[in-house]
Amino acid sequence: MATPHIPELAASAVPLCVDLDGTLIRTDLLWESLFAFVGHHPEKFVLVFAWLLKGKAHLKRKLAESVDLDVAYLPYNAPFVDWLTDQRAAGRRLVLATASDEILARRVATHLGIFDEVLASDGALNLKGGNKAKLLHERFGSAFDYAGNSSADWEIWRECREIIAVDTSASLTRRLARTNRLADQFHTARSRAKVWLRALRLHQWIKNILIFLPIIAAHKILDPGRILLALIAFFAFSLVASASYLSNDLVDLAADRIHPRKRFRPIAAGDLSIPSAVSASLALFAGGLVLANLTGSLIVTLLILGYAITSFTYSVSLKKIALLDVYTLSGLYTLRIVVGSEAGHVPLSGWFLAFSIFLFLSLGFAKRAAELHRVILAHAPPQVPGRGYSATDFLPVMCFGIGSAFAAALVLALYMQSAIVQSLYRHPQLLWAIFPICLYWLTRVWLLAERGELQEDPISFAVKDRATWLLLGLCGIILKLAA
Repeated sequence: MATPHIPELAASAVPLCVDLDGTLIRTDLLWESLFAFVGHHPEKFVLVFAWLLKGKAHLKRKLAESVDLDVAYLPYNAPFVDWLTDQRAAGRRLVLATASDEILARRVATHLGIFDEVLASDGALNLKGGNKAKLLHERFGSAFDYAGNSSADWEIWRECREIIAVDTSASLTRRLARTNRLADQFHTARSRAKVWLRALRLHQWIKNILIFLPIIAAHKILDPGRILLALIAFFAFSLVASASYLSNDLVDLAADRIHPRKRFRPIAAGDLSIPSAVSASLALFAGGLVLANLTGSLIVTLLILGYAITSFTYSVSLKKIALLDVYTLSGLYTLRIVVGSEAGHVPLSGWFLAFSIFLFLSLGFAKRAAELHRVILAHAPPQVPGRGYSATDFLPVMCFGIGSAFAAALVLALYMQSAIVQSLYRHPQLLWAIFPICLYWLTRVWLLAERGELQEDPISFAVKDRATWLLLGLCGIILKLAA
């Protein structure tokens, strides 16, 4: 960022007009209000198209009237806001000039308390580009400075005295520099590659290794044909999962911004624009379904499509319903195993399915128990934001989860005595050594949850936990000896 300066003219002589979307805040209020509306009223989505037919300004006004957007948690451009505050302290007149609707623009201005005037879209006129340039020229002539961020602001920059560029592209910055009126620049340093890696949550793809479990359990891991099909299913599922993460983050924007950790997610923090996230989500979803078709199994494609629909439904509504949210999570994890079974052409036993369901049910309850424990320790309001639980639910959630854990262990014990296991292993009696290892790991997870030390999703925790990897290694040795 260049060293900011206050113009040599009298501070109050030349007003400073400031754009809102992408400049004062690192997001766009039209997209923010659109997803807030869809998140709260998905059944009314068709209204958006009806409003748009009457013009973009009308759409913005109807959305602004329909949502309760908390502007206090928007991702403000902090260095730029600090500079504006200094300008105002020096006596500079600040004007918020934006294409966003006046209702939301005034909320932002009131929250910051540094603007003397607000010029915004009014439901009839969309104050963008030429419309904004015309209005500012009528009010101030060429005696105003303007801060903006995109090529849509070029017509205003042609009319103003000095230019302030905020997070402009490299090409636009060079173009502005050639005008010899570029006074200040504000650029947020961020790696686009890292932003996308965080947004797509590639580290979460490790959960999809569950797809390989059926062919591993059936001792078909050395079959190249099955491995290839499982790999295709893995990447198809992973692409659709990343698409779901993006769509879920879009729906959860408001909740994420008030969360101590989730507010740093790329979309919530303004590091990734909403239109970019929408485009990427659609592309990933389409790519995943194309890959799924390459498995040659319509069932695999339908299962992955079902995962996407269920995941989105979970984010919009199911996660707010106590118990049903955990059962949904358990089902989504088990679905990965079913996809692996269909892709690898390996039938699943009822024992395997029952064990998976109880195991993931227990881990889902562990996640909720850990959240409730943090609420209790923080003496926060008893109701967990965005969930159907309160602090008083901690004990029953613990009981449900621990009961599911022991049910999973019991199913595993019964499975070890089944005819399937007897036919697959030369020394099946050795498999009983896995039973106490499984019990130990599950009870350890629950002990950590009760202590409040389980800070994340249990599956993500397991991936990073050295003890888990050690226990998995022991299980691998036992399986090898038994075979």
